[in-house]
Amino acid sequence: RAQAVVPVARLAGVTREQFLRDIYPRRKPVVLKGMELGTCTTKWTVDYLSQAEGSKEVKIHVSAVPQMDFLSKNFVYRTLPFDVFVRRAAEVKHKEYFLSEDEKYYLRSVGEDARKDIADIRKQFPILAEDVQIPEYFEKEQFFSSVFRISSAGLQLWTHYDVMDNFLIQVTGKKRVVLYSPRDAPYLYLSGTKSEVLDVDNPDFEKYPLFVKAKRYQCFLEAGDVLFIPALWFHNVISEEFGVALNVFWKHLPAESYDKSDTYGNKDPTAASRAIQILDRALKTLEELPEEYRDFYARRMVLRIQEKAYRNDNG
Repeated sequence: RAQAVVPVARLAGVTREQFLRDIYPRRKPVVLKGMELGTCTTKWTVDYLSQAEGSKEVKIHVSAVPQMDFLSKNFVYRTLPFDVFVRRAAEVKHKEYFLSEDEKYYLRSVGEDARKDIADIRKQFPILAEDVQIPEYFEKEQFFSSVFRISSAGLQLWTHYDVMDNFLIQVTGKKRVVLYSPRDAPYLYLSGTKSEVLDVDNPDFEKYPLFVKAKRYQCFLEAGDVLFIPALWFHNVISEEFGVALNVFWKHLPAESYDKSDTYGNKDPTAASRAIQILDRALKTLEELPEEYRDFYARRMVLRIQEKAYRNDNG
């Protein structure tokens, strides 16, 4: 058994106007090539990165295995000076390590106070920020965050969705990205915003039989490529080499739609959270009925949801 695989479209020389007119309204991932990103694509070697931001401390994920799982938390958080971290992340075998000599490292930059402050490369890594020209294909007031990421070779991040549109800018190194449409959520065995299916290349179909129905979109990113990931699209990212990337998130919905306490861009919009709470209360109420009745009215509720809330196109 295998999933259908759809290659993500790759387009070169796309202007802001073309993106907003022809690509953005379609709400599908696309790889944008040949964009002007500044000097970062040539300057950001291991030596340069280490020297540019020096020994400021950074909080990182460390995992003894390549596939990081947010649900089972098979990694630990550790703190290292930035220059030490960059050199370690670029190594395959480590003389100094926390868990094992071939452990994997991952940095996802956060604000000064991770609970309250949003990641912004201009604030957390100001020297490196000068080397980057972020594609401004959205209005300035829509900007939410710019997340600086560094990954060891071989590292794979869990499948998840974000609630904001974003550009994944691959500055150095290569990545493979597997994506799934929001429509395929019923087949992804969700726990919150994350999928339980960790190994998308060799899934356990006995444990996750419906996963075979999910249509797999896939692309390979090289240095200088920019992947547009629309909000709600699931993505699983594999670093084929040591690499540096920058995620830029922006608010696609009106600002008041988002959870004010969301610093990561992954909390469901407030209306969606309220709707889920109401649904949970409705299901609790159904428990007052015998099983036969519960089953009947639950099916009627599903039909009502499909009739009132599902899109009726084939997009």
